[in-house]
Amino acid sequence: MTLKKDPVSVVCFGDSLTWGFNPTDKSRYGHDVRWTRRLQQELGADFFVIEEGVNGRTTVFEDPTRGDKNGLAHLMTVRKTHMPIDVLIIMLGSNDLQDRFNMSANAIGLAMGRVLFAATQPTDDVEGRAPKVLLLAPPPLGDFTGLEYEGLYSNAHGGVQSRRLAEVYAGLAEQYGTAFFDVGRIMSPSPRDAVHFEAEPQAELARAIAAEIRKLVGGRVTD
Repeated sequence: MTLKKDPVSVVCFGDSLTWGFNPTDKSRYGHDVRWTRRLQQELGADFFVIEEGVNGRTTVFEDPTRGDKNGLAHLMTVRKTHMPIDVLIIMLGSNDLQDRFNMSANAIGLAMGRVLFAATQPTDDVEGRAPKVLLLAPPPLGDFTGLEYEGLYSNAHGGVQSRRLAEVYAGLAEQYGTAFFDVGRIMSPSPRDAVHFEAEPQAELARAIAAEIRKLVGGRVTD
């Protein structure tokens, strides 16, 4: 008997933009809306998409008020839990732009470099091979004037630095040999809170990311 190959494993590692935070009512978007589940639909049965989003997750920082948000600290456990991982998608940085961290785009890039270094190494376990990595730059933040998150973010700091993040991340992808996609090319944050995604554009995001994943895996798809 010929055994069918396992599907290509795709882990989506990120923050609330990956978790599926709905800015309208602060719930989680359903399976028919959020881009990670739409990604599974786009890729089909030859792929297995795993969601690993945490609201408030940063690149390397502990949140002084909420705690347990350090993406680098989470990453190795996530990698071991789901190994072997064929493709690891990383989209972080929006939370690093909060005023309390006071991080420039270049400084966030240095932090993301630590995440990418860890992501591109094999783990010390059976099946702990290094995955292919797709780095996503989150879209620039919107205008916080009069919105709920004004005070947590500011237009003068987070807004300005967020518009530089894609360029910084593109350089990191080249440095660490990963794939790269600028989400800001096709999406903007919701005008409701200037951070999170509206429902409708997530289908287009899923299609775009699916195309990037197919480029990465090439012929590594089950028959």
